Amino acid sequence: MSKRERTLALLTERALALFEEQGFDQTSVSQIAASAGVSEMTFFRHFGSKEQAVLVDPFDPVIARAISQRPLSEAALLRAVRGVRGALSGLDDAELGMVRRRVRIIASTLTLRVALAKQNEETAAAIQQQLISDGTDPRAARAAAAALLGALSAGLFEWAENEGTTLVEAIETALSVLEVGA
Repeated sequence: MSKRERTLALLTERALALFEEQGFDQTSVSQIAASAGVSEMTFFRHFGSKEQAVLVDPFDPVIARAISQRPLSEAALLRAVRGVRGALSGLDDAELGMVRRRVRIIASTLTLRVALAKQNEETAAAIQQQLISDGTDPRAARAAAAALLGALSAGLFEWAENEGTTLVEAIETALSVLEVGA
């Protein structure tokens, strides 16, 4: 692991810990930097804003790639649902712990929920573009992407708030609702 990667991991861990302890809105960038033993400038070299320390989403390309691997004969929504299912199988358990922490912080912070909605627009655009490039009508692609993101958000928040539920269970429940309607 490079020095940059170690610093990023440390900043992420310290930011999440402080957000969990104090609340997102009550935690400053200077507190995060001090806790990690770095300058505020170092924080901003890794994150453009405090929100980005929580809203990191490495899954957009994974989802789009998984959708692209589904048979073109499937309806757009079905391809999207089944693509996400396939992407879920490749998630690392260690990474999921960090994701749960992030989703819990987002779920409990109004400003982050609003920021997540904006970020979801980018995810929807990636899904929509993949479907369109595979020949799906743009209106159907837009509807499929929006429905998928609604279900994924519901599943993620359920998982984050319910310790007894696994990510796969929560997402599977949400996706099955869409698949029945597809």
